[in-house]
Parts: sequence; C-alpha cells; structure tokens
Amino acid sequence: MFMNTASPRRSFSIPININLHGARRRQTRHREVLHAAVATEHECSRGADGRGGQGARAQVPVSSVGEDRAILLGFTMMAFSVLMFSVVCITMVKPYVTSSWEQEVSCVLQQTELPEEWVDCRGVSSVPCLRATVNLTGSNQEALLHFDEESVLLATECFYIPKCQMDRKALQDEVRRVKSSLDSQLGSSSSCFVDPTAHPDHAILSRKYTLRKALLALLWPCLMLGGGALLVGLVKLTQCLAHLSSEVCSDPAGTRLTLRHTQGKLYRLVRRSSTQSPL
Repeated sequence: MFMNTASPRRSFSIPININLHGARRRQTRHREVLHAAVATEHECSRGADGRGGQGARAQVPVSSVGEDRAILLGFTMMAFSVLMFSVVCITMVKPYVTSSWEQEVSCVLQQTELPEEWVDCRGVSSVPCLRATVNLTGSNQEALLHFDEESVLLATECFYIPKCQMDRKALQDEVRRVKSSLDSQLGSSSSCFVDPTAHPDHAILSRKYTLRKALLALLWPCLMLGGGALLVGLVKLTQCLAHLSSEVCSDPAGTRLTLRHTQGKLYRLVRRSSTQSPL
C-alpha cells in the first residue's frame, strides 16, 4: 500500500518543479528585455538631448557664419547691380531713348577733303579734320557725313579726327590713310541715317546707340540682380527648412509618447506570456 501511494506523488512532483522553474525563467527573461528596452530608450533620448544637442550647437555657429556670408554676398551683388543699372541707363539707355537718328536713307559719297585749318582737341593740341560730303538720293540734298552720333557733337564738320597727340606727322599720315580708303568708295551708294528735325544738313554712317546694344548692356546688371536675389532666397529657404527639421527632431512630447507606447507594449507582452505559462 505504501509503495502504491508514494509512487504517484514522486511522479508528479518533478514536472511541477520544472514548470515553475520555466515560468520563472520566462518572467525573468521578459523583465530583462523590458529593462533593456527602457534603458535603450533612455540612452537614445539622453543622446539626443546631450550629444545630439552638442553636435547641433557645434554646427550652428559654422553654418550661421556661412549663411551670413552668403546673404552678405547676395545683397552686395544686388547693390552692385543697382549701380550698374544707373551707369548703363546714363551711358546707353538714355542716349538711345533721346536719339533721333532713326530715318535710314541711301546716300552717295561725293568728295573728301582735308581743310588747312585744324580743329581743337580737348584744349591740349590741334588735329587735322577729314571732311566728307554725301548726296541724299531721296531728297537730292547734300549733307556732311559723320561716323556716328558722337562725332556730330564733337566736330560738326568732320567725318574723322585722330586721337590727340603731339606728333603732327603721325596725325597727318593717319588722316591720309583714312582719306585714301574713302576715296576708293567715291560714287558708291550706301545706307546712312539722318535727323531731319535737329540736324538736317548732317548724316551718320552708323548708329552707336541701338536697341540691341542697350539690351546687351542691361543684360549683366539683370543677371547680377537675379543671382543675388536667388542666393538670398536659397539661404533663407535653407534656414527655414533647418528650423522646421530641428523642431520636428527635438519634440519632447513625441519622444515621451514613443517611450510610453514602447513600454506599454512590452508590459502587455510580458503580462500575457506570464498568464499563459502553465503553473
């Protein structure tokens, strides 16, 4: 009788001990996992607040200095473009707008001559004057030919005057070379421009101030102004994006919510596994 009653008790005591030890091991393992996850979360948040903040603080002065220099460069470019606009408007745009040499006619070169009287050259010396006469085919009228608009204002009777210098022989040789090239075109017809209202007795061979030249002169100030504005705009956009990203990355509420959510999931998992383990 004693042998029959004692044997079942020994047979059931061993599995119970094994199950209890297994449940305790699983609970211990789950607790270790929970503590490791919580510690990892704390370390990540501490690193984001500590090392990450120090890295961000270390990078902010360098980036801000570069951004300030870029903004300064952009505003400098825009300031220089304004100065260039003023210079171009005075030297090119205004003469083109006020110019009245727009009527193009056909003219025939009749004669060229070198007057004995030399003209004054900026009050420093005198230079020889080359005079050219043309016949306007449309009105059958004679006019003095000039190279461009400025030559009409500088010397009202001269087609060409050399640069100011003291060597009289060099001046005469230069004017004679130009006269010989013009003499080869005597009697030939070419296009010229006239101003019937302001200068009825004069004609010019080419226009110095045209729409194409004015637009080309305005191209560089426009490019510099656009480049400066684009540079400042890109820097401001970069600063705005950096500010938004720093706000998103350093949001403490989002970090706390993520930590609580992770802890809650691990706690529910450990509790479920402990309740389902057999005793």
